[in-house]
Amino acid sequence: QVQLVESGGGSVQAGGSLRVSCATSGRTFSGFAMAWFRQAPGKEREFVAAIFWESSGNFYADSVKERFTISRDNAKNTMSLQMNSLKPEDTAVYYCAAKVVPGSVVASRAYDYWGQGTLVTVSS
Repeated sequence: QVQLVESGGGSVQAGGSLRVSCATSGRTFSGFAMAWFRQAPGKEREFVAAIFWESSGNFYADSVKERFTISRDNAKNTMSLQMNSLKPEDTAVYYCAAKVVPGSVVASRAYDYWGQGTLVTVSS
């Protein structure tokens, strides 16, 4: 079993930056990919970014390309999302997720493990 714990959420003004992190515990994750999803009030959970565990390749939603960067630190068993040039529409609860087997990385139903989420609020 893999446990995921997010940290680093908070409040920032538009144009600012935040970094959210996901710590893994329990069994060391060695599956296919990890990702960030987000869910704004009244909206469905949406894909933000993914990192492929074997290659460290990454993939981003169009809405965050050039602004967000996903990365991982194997030594610390953590994954992070650096968010720059934040916009009010980035306001959401951000969730860390882990996927064991190969397949689509943008579908939330494809993920096996989830964290509890961390709130990011961007004010205009």
